[in-house]
Parts: sequence; C-alpha cells; structure tokens
Amino acid sequence: MRAVRLIDRAQRAAGWPRPRIAVAALNPHGGEQGLFGDEEPRVIEPAVDQARDEGLDARGPIPADTVFVRARAGEFDAVVTMYHDQGQIAMKLLGFERGVTLAAGLPFPVTTPAHGTAHDIAAKGVPHPGAMIAALKLAAQMATGA
Repeated sequence: MRAVRLIDRAQRAAGWPRPRIAVAALNPHGGEQGLFGDEEPRVIEPAVDQARDEGLDARGPIPADTVFVRARAGEFDAVVTMYHDQGQIAMKLLGFERGVTLAAGLPFPVTTPAHGTAHDIAAKGVPHPGAMIAALKLAAQMATGA
C-alpha cells in the first residue's frame, strides 16, 4: 500500500493529475489461484482494494508477464513491481536509451538514467545521452512544478 501511495504522489508531482497505477503480481500467472503461491489474494489484493478505497486509481495484481505490455499500450501510467528487477528488466527493454529511474518519497527529486552506471562503456565515448537528458528534465520538472 505504501508503494502505491508513493507512486501516486510521485506521478502527480511529475504532472499526472490522476495516475492510473497497475500493481504487478508476484507469482507466475498471478499465482494461478493459489497453485503457485498465495501472496496475490493474501497480500496484494487487499492493498489494491485499500488504495481504491482511498480514491487512488490502482488495479491489480496483474501478472508480470502482461502488465508491462498493457502499460506500454497506454492502459497504465505507472507500474508498482514486487522487486527491483521485475520492473527494471521491462523498463530497459522498452526504453533503454530514454528510461528514467525515480527515487520517490524524498523531499526533493532524485532521478537517474535507467541504464544505471554503465561501467562497461564509461570513458569510451559511446554512451547515448538520451536517458541522462530525460532524467535531468524530469528532475527539473518535478523541482519546479512545470
């Protein structure tokens, strides 16, 4: 629930007046009604229900193998994932040269290029600046409210 609230606040600060938030499932195929785990009905669904009760536009849990396809198609503005790589893999595949990671919940915006440190290409003159430019623009937008 804290993650849904946090992403809602961060999205609003970035200019979305009412973000549509997807919440990814933890288990394959959303747990297959308990066959692959019970975290979806036991933990995730109650949090999504509580978010909706608080007026947030949250939906889920949605199986991780389809949630990003739906987000890319425009159905969602943000996706809450259950662990780091669940979200990072999708973001890097969908926009490695323009993706931005936002550290939300701080009193100031912290953004980084989604590709991370890129030690393998540092100081070689080959990095694409797109993700860094996008990270700087988002931080500026959030800091100024523009």
